[in-house]
Amino acid sequence: MHSHLLAAAVLATLLVSAATSDFAFYKLSLIWPTSACNTGIECKSSIPKMFTIHGLWPTFADGTRVPPYNGVTNKCNPNPVGPEAILEKLMPIKGKLELMWPNLRYNKEDSAFWKIEWEHHGMCSDYYQDPYGYFNAALTLAETSQYNPLKVMGIQPADKTLYQVKKILDNVKKKVGAYPQISCNMMLKVGTLQLREIRFCFKRTKKLPPSVLQDCPNKVDDRCTNPETDYVRFPPASPIFSTPNITWEFDFI
Repeated sequence: MHSHLLAAAVLATLLVSAATSDFAFYKLSLIWPTSACNTGIECKSSIPKMFTIHGLWPTFADGTRVPPYNGVTNKCNPNPVGPEAILEKLMPIKGKLELMWPNLRYNKEDSAFWKIEWEHHGMCSDYYQDPYGYFNAALTLAETSQYNPLKVMGIQPADKTLYQVKKILDNVKKKVGAYPQISCNMMLKVGTLQLREIRFCFKRTKKLPPSVLQDCPNKVDDRCTNPETDYVRFPPASPIFSTPNITWEFDFI
C-alpha cells in the first residue's frame, strides 16, 4: 500500500513538472510608475518618468502564468539557481537593472524585487540556471525601440484625457504586428481606470532571447475587462494627483 502511494506521489510530481514546464510564450510587462504609485501604495519619493520593467513571465497558451517554482508541487525545472544566489551573477548589469527594473516601493531594495521575480518566474523559465541571461533578456527587449510604449501606443500622458483601450490596442497592433495586453488599476479617490502596464507576448522558441511577437491571448487584465467600453487615464510622468472634480475629455484616437 505504501509503495503504491509513493508511486502515485512520484507520478503526480512528474505530471505537474511536465505540465508547468510546457509553457507557450513569454510576457514582457512594462509598468508606468505614476499609475502604480498614485493608488495609495507607498512609493519612493522619486519615481522614474519612463516605463520600467515589471517582469518577464513564462505563460501558458491560454494566458495564465506558470506558477512559481516549488520543489514538491511545481518542480518545473531540475536544480534551478535559487534567489539568494542571483545577485552576484547580476553584478555586470546591476546599474542597468537599477535604472530599468527598479523597486518602486518605499524603503525596499531593488534586489528584493529581482529576487521575487526570479523566484516567481525565472526559475520556471528556460533560463533557470542562468539568472544573468534571464534578466538581460528582459533588459534587451525593453530597450528595443520597437517596443517603446510611448512610440507604439499612439497616445501621450495627459492629465484630463481618457483613452479608449481598444484604440490603444489597435495602435500597437498596427505598429508592431501583434496585440499587447493592457493592465489597468483604479485612480485613488477618483474611481477612474488608469493604464498601469502594457505587456508584449513573445513566442517560446529554442533560440534565446525570445524575439518573435505574437498576439497576447487576453488583451486586458486586472481592472480593465472590456476594450470596447473601458477608457483609461494615462497620467503625466510626475507625482500629480488629480482631484475628483475633473471634467474629462474623451480621446477616441
